[in-house]
Amino acid sequence: MTWLILATIAVVFVVGFRVMTSETRRAAQALTRRLNIEPLYVESLLNQMGKAAAGDFTRYIVQGGESHLGNAAAVLLIYQSFIINPSDESQTFWRGVLRKAHLPAELTQEHVRLTLTFLRELDVDAAELSQFRSQYNARFTVLETPADYPDNVYRIH
Repeated sequence: MTWLILATIAVVFVVGFRVMTSETRRAAQALTRRLNIEPLYVESLLNQMGKAAAGDFTRYIVQGGESHLGNAAAVLLIYQSFIINPSDESQTFWRGVLRKAHLPAELTQEHVRLTLTFLRELDVDAAELSQFRSQYNARFTVLETPADYPDNVYRIH
C-alpha cells in the first residue's frame, strides 16, 4: 500500500512538472530545432533572463510565427556574441547558425529593442548594444556595385 501511495505521488509530481514547464520546453525546442543547436544555448539564455522575462520570451516564441522565431534567434545571437563571448569568432559562428537556418543574419533596431526588453534584468547598456549592432552589420555587410561585376556575372555567397 505504501508503494502505491509513493508511486501515485511520483506520477503526480512528474505530470505536474511537465504541465508547468511545457510552454518553456516547447519554445526552447522550437528555437533549438530551427537553429539546429544544442538546447544548452537557449536554456542559458532563458536562465539569464529571469523568470518574468523568460516567460515573456517563451510566450513570444510560442504565440508568434516564423518572424517571432527569427527575432528570438537574433536575441540569442546578441546574447551569445555580445554578452557571453564578444569575439569575432563568436559573431561569425552565430551568424553562420542563422544563415544555415535561412534566417536573416542582419541585426535591426527591432532586435536591439527586443534584446533590451527580454534581457532587462542584465542591465544591458542600450548605447553599447546599438554600437555592437552597427559594428556587426558593418562587418558582415558587403557593399557590391554593378561595376564590380561586368557582364552581369555576380558572385553568390
